[in-house]
Amino acid sequence: MENASILPILQKIPLFQELNEDDHAELIKQITLNYFPAEHELFKEGDEGERLYIIKSGMVKIHHPDQVGEPIAVLSAGEFFGEMALFKDDPRNASATTTEESEIFQLEKSDFYELILKNDSIAGKLSEKFLKRAQQNQENASE
Repeated sequence: MENASILPILQKIPLFQELNEDDHAELIKQITLNYFPAEHELFKEGDEGERLYIIKSGMVKIHHPDQVGEPIAVLSAGEFFGEMALFKDDPRNASATTTEESEIFQLEKSDFYELILKNDSIAGKLSEKFLKRAQQNQENASE
């Protein structure tokens, strides 16, 4: 795994900021790097969320497939999306499609859960962060 390129991104993700160096190393072991062509649909609105995505290179647009016009967001290298899928079973609220060839790190929910079950230190730090993030998302949704 390319620790040097993914570690700074992991440290920016609110859910993982409280982790120490050893915790990050354990997390990185669970992450895979995948290559996707342009216009590849990573997931559709309504799909079950099964992974976190971290863009190493390329671009991804987050959009509602039935709406014409501006996408919700266009993300590039160093950005991440889908992190709430690690904690919630809610369906995806938008679609994600690559706009060019992209290299994307992925953390599967099943691998993440396995890591948490094995590591109390990570579990404790993440649950606190998750609760804050979930609360913020709830507040944003009700505005």
